[in-house]
Amino acid sequence: MQFNRTFFLSMPRPGTYRSAMHDLGRVSRLFDMRADFVGAAPYGSGHINDTYLARYDLAGREVRFIHQRINHEVFSDPVALMENVERVTRHALRRLVEAGHPEARRRTLTTIPALDGKPYAFDDDGNCWRTYPFIERARGYDQVEDERQPEAAARAFGEFQKLAADLPGGRLNETIPDFHHTPRRLDTLEAAAGDSPRRAEAAAEIDFALARKHEAGRITDAIAAGGIPERVTHNDTKLNNVLLDDLTMEGVCVIDLDTTMPGSALHDFGDMVRTMCPTTREDQADPTAIDLRLDRFAAVVRGYLGTADFLVPAEIDLLAFSGRLLALECGARFLTDHLDGDRYFKTSRPGQNLDRCRAQFALVKAIENRLAEMEDLVAECAGKPDRNFALGTSGPAGRLRPT
Repeated sequence: MQFNRTFFLSMPRPGTYRSAMHDLGRVSRLFDMRADFVGAAPYGSGHINDTYLARYDLAGREVRFIHQRINHEVFSDPVALMENVERVTRHALRRLVEAGHPEARRRTLTTIPALDGKPYAFDDDGNCWRTYPFIERARGYDQVEDERQPEAAARAFGEFQKLAADLPGGRLNETIPDFHHTPRRLDTLEAAAGDSPRRAEAAAEIDFALARKHEAGRITDAIAAGGIPERVTHNDTKLNNVLLDDLTMEGVCVIDLDTTMPGSALHDFGDMVRTMCPTTREDQADPTAIDLRLDRFAAVVRGYLGTADFLVPAEIDLLAFSGRLLALECGARFLTDHLDGDRYFKTSRPGQNLDRCRAQFALVKAIENRLAEMEDLVAECAGKPDRNFALGTSGPAGRLRPT
């Protein structure tokens, strides 16, 4: 099988590309802001792009926007990336408006056009910038702080996929090719293990991953064979990539669309399970403390199937398995980076990537132990007649209504 180790190794490590404060006044003049720039400051916890929250004066009223510089070393074709973002967000807005949603422009990102009308602009140094209205009265969370959050976030990601399900205009650009191609991730791991001085200390983890290689292609092979459809997917479905309403904790808007591209709905669901359902954080030093929160898994299933009524039976059958696969894939990536000398993922202590790997593999084992229970929960929820929802305006903040 062909694989590309260079792809994994050539990407800069998140957190190493942060630049000095940019002149946001100059950046503001690249866009059709229709307001007067007041000031800006770095914003958020992201490690890839440079993000700033900017204040403007609009006829005596303060309004806020996000200016973001796209990291072109991670995303080598920012124009193709922004073509994806613009197509997906413009289509989502059109569907929300057509449905009469009272908060259509709060429920999807919308780009502010540059002076030439494009959804991005380049500064004199060759940096690519984009601008979004700041979504007020909502925020993202790095960790689950309220047990309503997993279901709300899963519902929002399902709605995001649903809005993009009938996207016209052909296939989106692949901003990072083979991003969730698990077999190739394992090939990359196997190559890294061959000549790594750290191989001995990670021998058990290497064997663990490669012993599951025979199942790594279940999703990618099913797409290639036409058994499940390729869809428009987010590909980074962490909790903090959904803004949750400050009052209701409802999922308001899916953000960070840089990896939105062709993929599988199962990869999005599996990553929700991987990030929202473990009992501990991903770099837990004691893997024996890691288990799957079955109550949170049930919440993710309820939320996701409450909006993702477009799934075919073959996709529903693989939902529980997808959590196992994404944990295996992510663990393999952490392990590969450990073997290669911690060149990609940011670390704060020696052995952290190996600890992260062990935590992911502990989650794999936990899911394997509870897979039958998880499949039963999916089947129960999928069989409920009230799981299908459509865009609607009933209830506060335009809640979804049953069909």
